[in-house]
Amino acid sequence: MSASPLRSLLHRFFPFLAVLGSVTALGIGTSWAKHWLFPVVGAQGTTAVRVGFSALLVLLLWRPWRWHLSRADARAVMLYGAALGGMNLMFYMSLRTLPFGLAVAIEFAGPLAVAIWSSRRAVDFVWVALAIAGLGMLLPLGLNGSTLDPVGVFYALGAAVFWGLYIVFGKRAGHLHAGHSVSLGLLVAALVVVPVGVVHAGDALLSPTVLFIGVAVAAVSSAIPISLEMMALKRLPKEAFGIMISMEPAVAALVAMALLGEHLSVVQWLAIGCIMAASMGSAMTAARPAAADRAAPQAA
Repeated sequence: MSASPLRSLLHRFFPFLAVLGSVTALGIGTSWAKHWLFPVVGAQGTTAVRVGFSALLVLLLWRPWRWHLSRADARAVMLYGAALGGMNLMFYMSLRTLPFGLAVAIEFAGPLAVAIWSSRRAVDFVWVALAIAGLGMLLPLGLNGSTLDPVGVFYALGAAVFWGLYIVFGKRAGHLHAGHSVSLGLLVAALVVVPVGVVHAGDALLSPTVLFIGVAVAAVSSAIPISLEMMALKRLPKEAFGIMISMEPAVAALVAMALLGEHLSVVQWLAIGCIMAASMGSAMTAARPAAADRAAPQAA
């Protein structure tokens, strides 16, 4: 194959590869955090290290002080960042007792609910039914034989709520440059979760091992995915990006199986499939925005 057709092929598939790389990096970083940091500083300390170093890396990368921020935009960024911090804390708390892939699948209820609520068309009832079927296979309702820890499920559902709020508040800051809103949002998120981690883990957070792994986790699970997603969004309509990002629960489950030895049952894989299908379907049938809106990168 000559250089020109190869370059054209890579250009065509780059958005898919970027999204796949993003969710894979996120899965690897989170698996490292669960394996190496949870036993030392707990879920709260892990969240503090991950979000704190992520904020530092992204602040150094984007230098948001270069841009003006109005009072209204500052309020939107604060709400966006607080939701981001709550989402991370709740998600890592859920990982104490839930397999990674299942926690991600339950968490996906948040953005799916926001997408369906904002549309409310007849076809959306199909995606609601699929999502309810998937969650029904996972949630410990007493009727489906689920063995998932109720407390872990509660935290995963809390993460779903915060993810939904993160999307809602992120749209209010969507007119800002993505690097501006993301870096300041992560700073606010760090101010929310770092005190919780310090209270829980104390001096253990200052261990050289924890700090080294924390930087690696922050780079792999935040800086790299955010950068790849921003590159993908420049080349994709938002609905196409939504379809591709729906791979995340399955990728998370596969990464966790390889790195953490977390094996899921057939029913649990089926539940993940239902939730992914609901997310993909919602993105596929979403009303197409105006061309200018499609070109604008969404906040990561």
